[in-house]
Amino acid sequence: MTQSEKYDLGFVQSSAAKLLTNYVRYLTRPYFELQPAECTSLPGPREGQTYVLYAHVPFCESLCPYCSFNRFLFNEDRAVAYFRNLRAEMRMTAKLGYQFASMYIGGGTPTILIDELVETIDLAKELFGIPEVSCETNPNHLTPEILGKLKGRVDRLSVGVQSFDDDLLKQMSRYDRFGSGQQVFENIRNAAGILPSLNVDMIFNFPSQTEEILRADIQRIIESGAEQCTFYPLMSAPSVKYAMDRSVGRVDYDREGRFYKLIANELGKVYTPLSAWTFSREDTHMIDEYIVKYEEYVGIGSGSFSYLDGTLYVNTFSVTDYNKAIESGKMSVMAKRHYAKTQQMQYRFMMELFDLKLNKKTFKEDFGVSVERGLWKETLFLDLLGSFDRQDNQLLLKPENRYLLVILMREFFTGVNLLRDQARARLSKSEQLMCVANQTLIHS
Repeated sequence: MTQSEKYDLGFVQSSAAKLLTNYVRYLTRPYFELQPAECTSLPGPREGQTYVLYAHVPFCESLCPYCSFNRFLFNEDRAVAYFRNLRAEMRMTAKLGYQFASMYIGGGTPTILIDELVETIDLAKELFGIPEVSCETNPNHLTPEILGKLKGRVDRLSVGVQSFDDDLLKQMSRYDRFGSGQQVFENIRNAAGILPSLNVDMIFNFPSQTEEILRADIQRIIESGAEQCTFYPLMSAPSVKYAMDRSVGRVDYDREGRFYKLIANELGKVYTPLSAWTFSREDTHMIDEYIVKYEEYVGIGSGSFSYLDGTLYVNTFSVTDYNKAIESGKMSVMAKRHYAKTQQMQYRFMMELFDLKLNKKTFKEDFGVSVERGLWKETLFLDLLGSFDRQDNQLLLKPENRYLLVILMREFFTGVNLLRDQARARLSKSEQLMCVANQTLIHS
């Protein structure tokens, strides 16, 4: 390939990335506009449908400036009451007739009260016979005591690391709380192999991150022995933009593709891609994006989402209101949004391709139209970029075009963050103060 051809190809890819970014932003704005909900319970399951259970634990010992998830500064009494109600909501879900193929516990920091978490996992297995559990945690919770209690209960533990670089950790307000990059690395290396799968959550494209820092991070992941790694692009939302700009700086999307290519190439020497941004040493379907592997899911806990039969249900972000609802025998759904057939097709298209392949046969069976006809603009755009290998009834995403799906998911999750901002705006002033970034619990 000549230098001119390389330049032309780079220009085409850069232009396609910008076009795709703007297109998805345009689509997601109305997609995530909430409508008040009048329901006090979720609908029951549909026969033959497979579901995953998501449980949200919104408490953290410190609040990171880039995080837009529903999270509050930890208070033990508040957290104990919350876990009790989380189990009560789980029993409500069981009465509706749900069974689950998998469970994902996110946060916040789910391991913040390990005995409460263990009781919650045990109840989930008792009620639903759940065969596999994935759970999030922080590096300071990779202790023998906590790992010992998770063993036999959690199949995949996902550790929020973000970077091993000390300067970046200081920018993120993580250095003082979780230790230096070397300390975090040693914690992960010591934890590797105790549970079936250990995943390291990383972030790329920090404003002050260089290729050298990124290469060093990748090398540390490989050396740590972690079975899996997820590299998220840095994402924002209006609610955290000010804190992000002050702490880590403003995001530059122009270099995001170059950084992603570096990650894919270097990690690809040791790990196999499971999705556009998850890499694994082992063959497993368990990844952080449970919504990719399971189209329909039930969310329990404050700030969780459920997606059932084309409708998105959003639980209240207020822990106070959540507790009141559950204690009165009701679920805490505050808003919902039903999606038209085309929107459901777009959602399926994005999620399956992020998983690197789309089943054309199933798509046509479920929607009554081929993907090429139902989503002709989307498929034509990606076809023109040479994105697909067609095998049997599948569209396979070519490795060189996986970054396009990173863009899709980045903008999709940014849209989800906007939805979270809408829900967070309904919090009381006192609860809003409890989820302001850069707060750290002071231990006496």
